[in-house]
Amino acid sequence: MSHFSTIKTKIRNLTSLQSALSDLGVNWKAGPATVRGYRGQARSAEVVIEQNNGYDVGFSWNGQEYELTADLQYWQQPLSVEGFLARVTQRYAYHTVVSEAAQQGFQLTEQQQNQDGSLRLVVQRWCA
Repeated sequence: MSHFSTIKTKIRNLTSLQSALSDLGVNWKAGPATVRGYRGQARSAEVVIEQNNGYDVGFSWNGQEYELTADLQYWQQPLSVEGFLARVTQRYAYHTVVSEAAQQGFQLTEQQQNQDGSLRLVVQRWCA
């Protein structure tokens, strides 16, 4: 019986995911790599976060999005699973917006962290 859990996300861009994890100070390695689980079980993932207890956290492509894959019984991150995904998703959205804006000729000119934790971004494009 597998102890792995998978949690769906809306994360579709690997580069933005990796940048988000780096922003949060998470040590990750690029895959394909092995997510270690209970009793030697293993899954493949495109991003793996090794934990000191020998049970890893990974992000695996399911054909549509990157799912979080882990044995949640052995979760050893400083935030809860929900808190971790909320932080990753916010930083992912930031990198995705900045990247897409840049591709369309916009530049990030202002960013503000609001008291509620949300971010306000201002982008501009100069037309000649």
